[in-house]
Amino acid sequence: MKNSFYLLGVAILLACTPQGEQPNLEKLPYFDLKGFLDLELKKLDGQSVLKTSELNGEEKIEEQPYSEAQWKEEFDSFYQADINLPSLATAYSTDIKVDYLIHELLPESEGRVKEIRIRYVQSYPAAISFKIKEENFFYTSTTLGEAYMNQSTGKLDHYSLETTQKVMFLDPTHIKISGILK
Repeated sequence: MKNSFYLLGVAILLACTPQGEQPNLEKLPYFDLKGFLDLELKKLDGQSVLKTSELNGEEKIEEQPYSEAQWKEEFDSFYQADINLPSLATAYSTDIKVDYLIHELLPESEGRVKEIRIRYVQSYPAAISFKIKEENFFYTSTTLGEAYMNQSTGKLDHYSLETTQKVMFLDPTHIKISGILK
């Protein structure tokens, strides 16, 4: 009986001991890419874009207006680059170099997003770029994205996405999309 109380006491102490330091996420640890995109894409509802799409060297150019929902779909890769997840709270280093905020995946951490760079002009993001890389034995994919703000209008000016996918035993697929807002 005495041993039972002893074991119960040890179990309670172990249950109350923190198993690892959990960061407080009331304030986001990294640049709020999703929040920034939500704010900026609302400004573009109905705006036209001159879009160039290239798939393995075959180019297609079109101009059309996009709804807010279409803009969100167009910027899906940017949304996927958001690193504000509880599981990634301590996975990135954050550096400030001149007018750049840089989040880089730490060498010992795992994550698809390797880097995000935000260039500030007058305390507001003027350019955002990211690199996403996934690889396993059969498949490799790298996506690079860039978006630039027009400082005089305060809206998105132009953007580009470039993805290379390689599946074992197949030729790589190269996709490039760029858009200039009208």
